Amino acid sequence: MGLRFDLLSLFTTLALLSTTTTTVLSDVVLSKVDRRIDLTSQIVRVTSTLKVENAGPGPVSEILLTFPEVQAKDLAYLTAALNEGKGKVRNSGSSLPINAVNPEGMPPSLTFHSISLPKALAEGDVLTIDVLAVFTHALRPFPEEITQADIQLVLFQDTAHYLSPYAVNVQSLTVRLPKARIETYTKLENTNVHGSDIKYGPYQNLPPFSYAPVAVHFETNQPFAVAQELVREIEISHWGNVQVTEHYNIVHGGAKSKGEFSRLDFQARPHLRGASAFKNLVAKLPPRAHSIYYRDEIGNISTSNVWGDPKKTEVLIEPRYPLFGGWRTTFTIGYGLPLQDFLFESKGKRFINFSFGSPINDLVIDNIIVKVVLPEGSNDIFTSTPFPAKQGQETKISHLDVVGRPVVVLEKTNVVPEHNQYFQVYYRFNSFSMLREPFMLISGFFFIFVACIVYMHVDMSISKSSASYLAKMQWDEVRATIQQVQSVINQCLYTHEKLEASLRDLSRTGDVQACKTARKTADSLLKEYSKELKPLLSFLQSSPQATQILPKVEELVAKERELQERLIAKHSTIVDCYEKKIGGRELENRVASQQQKVVVLKQEVEDLLDYIEEI
Repeated sequence: MGLRFDLLSLFTTLALLSTTTTTVLSDVVLSKVDRRIDLTSQIVRVTSTLKVENAGPGPVSEILLTFPEVQAKDLAYLTAALNEGKGKVRNSGSSLPINAVNPEGMPPSLTFHSISLPKALAEGDVLTIDVLAVFTHALRPFPEEITQADIQLVLFQDTAHYLSPYAVNVQSLTVRLPKARIETYTKLENTNVHGSDIKYGPYQNLPPFSYAPVAVHFETNQPFAVAQELVREIEISHWGNVQVTEHYNIVHGGAKSKGEFSRLDFQARPHLRGASAFKNLVAKLPPRAHSIYYRDEIGNISTSNVWGDPKKTEVLIEPRYPLFGGWRTTFTIGYGLPLQDFLFESKGKRFINFSFGSPINDLVIDNIIVKVVLPEGSNDIFTSTPFPAKQGQETKISHLDVVGRPVVVLEKTNVVPEHNQYFQVYYRFNSFSMLREPFMLISGFFFIFVACIVYMHVDMSISKSSASYLAKMQWDEVRATIQQVQSVINQCLYTHEKLEASLRDLSRTGDVQACKTARKTADSLLKEYSKELKPLLSFLQSSPQATQILPKVEELVAKERELQERLIAKHSTIVDCYEKKIGGRELENRVASQQQKVVVLKQEVEDLLDYIEEI
């Protein structure tokens, strides 16, 4: 509950500072304020209808909106429009410019935004403004950790009085919840509950910076899908296609799951044993989307489903496992779109008109990167966005590219569905540049065919009397001799293994005579192999082509001989100990040094074999 005390502390500060504010703003009065807070999803949407009246002699050209710091850091989207019409039929006009400001004499713990009016408000004039503020991460899970069987409860905090630097004559607040189940809520004067709505007010004659802290603790099992990062790549091809690829890194931002997860309970009773989890998302793609795919690091996910109509194409995205609080998943969505639906021309320039945000419903995006890949040869690039976004440019090298394709990079944090608006990328492109890739393909195939014809008609054989041919033949003989040396060494190593196996049989059966026979046989075979190596080494020593590799071959033969001697000595020691009935620790001490040397020599022989094999 630390956040509640922080909010109360903030409002206490406001109460103290409000008495020191200047009276410049006293000319403006909010004669009526109607606020509606929608908590039916993880995204908090606050709609305020402000009836503004100029009660002073001077004209008013701007209206200030106020947010405490604890709310301002979660503010994702803010818009204002004139409310035109009378009675129940009212229409919101065009959006009004909004800018962050820092007026003098205001409490430092508040954030202010200024709405610029289309024309100054004269004395006695009245107008109505609709303000929409969208917040992310404003619903705090409480408790922060739950089990699979628990429902998810969240806490929302605000003020029942409209926080404003202006006096408010009449004000009311409606909080809409996803369900009628409410754990607790702050009860003030004129508080009523109607189903899933909590109504505060009306309150009259509120002074500037009036406050009334309220907290609502309620149940919600809506998907808390948060994309910690989304990378959208929109690749433009003037051959008639727009390829969109979206890489998602999604986490369940609700109450974290604790304890063990039972898939059996979840599948048997998903509404009771997994009410806080979500197992699918829905993406609304443009109507003529085609070649749709959905995959993760493992591969394609076949549980997805697609259906559409002339107005939209919907994709059901179902991860491989349900997502509980704190769980995350990564996946990629790709689809193609017809170019003529998004590419237009204006004043000699082409421009792409595409939506900015994610097509997935009610998705909060902590950080989004939109990359628009233009055709190679595009220039004079200009980007227009309906809201501030960090802009950059890079280059992408793709197939048949020479200098690369220009890429417009847009980056923004704290993105909500309201940001899914159209942006434009303007550029110039010479139509003759489209012929570059076909010309490169035709030229490439032409040169391949010419090379094949030349190859078929030119005698490229090497004369058998030339120095290069003789050197190649000598090297082939050296290589064949080295392969024979490797074969003999491998036979020696196999004999070593049989000798080691006789010792293992001795420890199991105690048959000393059989072990001696095995040693005698191995000794005879190793002598034969040594005879086979002598002519091979003599040839290598006499060949100039073997100068570089000869030292390694000689070292290999020497190491193998030393390994033979160590193995025979080890074998003799163990057999003698068995004959004298010496065992245990004394036997291990006698062969320890020999065994250590054998292991080292084996590794050196294997390393030399690998080295020679690579050459």
